[in-house]
Amino acid sequence: MPSLPWFLPLILGAIAAFGPLATDMYLPAFPAIAAGLPADPAAVQVTLATFFAGTAIGQLGYGPLADRVGRKPALLLGLLVFALASIGCALTRSIDTLIWLRLGQGLGGCAGMVVARAIVRDVSEGAGSIRLMSQLMLVMGLAPILAPSLGGALLSVAEWRAIFWVLAAYSAGLAVLVVLLLPETLEAERRRREGLAGILLTYARLLRNRQFLGHALAGALPTAGMFAYIAGSPFVYMELFHVSPGGYARFFGLNALGLILVGQVNARLARHVAAERLLAWVQVWMAAAGVLLLAVVASGLGGFWAMVALLFCFIACIGAVMPLATTLAMAPQGRAAGSASALIGTLQFGLGAITGALVGALHNGTALPMAALIAVCGLLGLLARRLLAR
Repeated sequence: MPSLPWFLPLILGAIAAFGPLATDMYLPAFPAIAAGLPADPAAVQVTLATFFAGTAIGQLGYGPLADRVGRKPALLLGLLVFALASIGCALTRSIDTLIWLRLGQGLGGCAGMVVARAIVRDVSEGAGSIRLMSQLMLVMGLAPILAPSLGGALLSVAEWRAIFWVLAAYSAGLAVLVVLLLPETLEAERRRREGLAGILLTYARLLRNRQFLGHALAGALPTAGMFAYIAGSPFVYMELFHVSPGGYARFFGLNALGLILVGQVNARLARHVAAERLLAWVQVWMAAAGVLLLAVVASGLGGFWAMVALLFCFIACIGAVMPLATTLAMAPQGRAAGSASALIGTLQFGLGAITGALVGALHNGTALPMAALIAVCGLLGLLARRLLAR
């Protein structure tokens, strides 16, 4: 395995943070975007779903590309696409154009997620891979904590377009760091040379692999539950329970902090407990939190604070489920690590796009659609691992 520079987790975390930043920074700006373009609030929510869809689709291309030309060229292409789409978002005067440009942001930003996971597979294995993936979660977890607050701070001194200018600058600065500091971890002799048919065969092989698919879904389905929370929480907190935008950012950040803490505990436990066993424990806890959340929301027992506590428990568990499930899915993949990483990301964001859209489609003026989707995703993730990966 290649040697690891001390700053590698920081750079990889910053690369993988594109998703949380591009998702969470503009959440407080939803009302301002609706008023500024102008647009219906439901149309503004579509911009979130199209970003998820772009992220899901784009990863299918970046994975094979990263396996063929190397990690850095694929990543730099994604950074360029993301920067151009962000500039377009900052300049647009139409909600329809913003919807398409958010799709472009997803198509570019997803390269960071694919490449970060592939590099982890390149340079580590076993418990070391879980620890490095958990370190990424630490850096990535800062994005949901800081992004809504940063977005709110920008809104206090500038219009909503400033958020997209900041995202464009972030991608440009990160491109410089990638060129100067990030090592290429896929040597030329390990790169894949097959064409489109070979790429499709690789994806087909992965989808037929019960171990891979079971572990990939064990991480992707609970993550889709988190996307249901991201899509539904602005309405639930700010409209239903009358939480201020600043208060919403604090609740959002608290859940992200829980994700970070669980991720670091998971990294330590991985040295002593088998990954499969750890994943089984956390999934049971997560499914229980989802079911209890649905019961609390449906019955009204415990009110707002019971809902907040159970949401915290569910989201915090993502900090363990994602690194464990991803590591177990990717461990045997070797030269196909980029394609495996892409398929994992596509499942995560594809299912996330579906749950995000369902939150809007099932909207009934209560928190029930969000809670129901979270509970279903937690249970299905548990079943996927037990039925497929066992």
